[in-house]
Amino acid sequence: MTARSRLSRPAAAAAVVTGLTGAGAAVGAAWSLIAPPIHTITALTRSGEQVEAFLGREADNLFVAAAMLIGMLMTLAVVSAVLVWQWRVHRGPVLAAALWIGQVAAGGAAAGVGAALVHWRYGTPDREGLALSPQNRVAYFTEAPPVFLAHNPVQVAVTLLLPAATAALVYALMAIANPRDDLGGWPPDRASGHPVGAPVAPFA
Repeated sequence: MTARSRLSRPAAAAAVVTGLTGAGAAVGAAWSLIAPPIHTITALTRSGEQVEAFLGREADNLFVAAAMLIGMLMTLAVVSAVLVWQWRVHRGPVLAAALWIGQVAAGGAAAGVGAALVHWRYGTPDREGLALSPQNRVAYFTEAPPVFLAHNPVQVAVTLLLPAATAALVYALMAIANPRDDLGGWPPDRASGHPVGAPVAPFA
């Protein structure tokens, strides 16, 4: 880079957060199309009791669907960290913080959009309104896949924070690997007299 950015550093940080939030919403929409639904059965026993069960190994999809969303968010984290690093003019802690915050926002957007779309697609099973009888003892349902491994605060936090921590780690590793104190950004390191991007001789 030999010219200043048209955006100020706070504006660049806001652009990163906004862009990642939108990307997270797109991830949630894509996840809703490929996440496996859950097939269940509700049956009336001979004693008149109503019981519920999963069909076959459908219970595994409770884990698979949520793990897919985490995997997609982890991919977004790595890609976004590399792309943000390319914005040389703003390299530094401000954009690193924006990357972390944006990835958390992306996780929230992905979970919100994904949950809304799968519930719109599959609906909510109306088990209370079932009219089971000795002549019609069984009802089958297709349920929406979950976006979280569990709904306790710890599991929700892991889903949101793990991809964000991965993005921050990737960005930090690239920063550590850069030999320049200014990370090769703008303005040039006037103290050393080297222009941006120029190699710095050892012990110079």
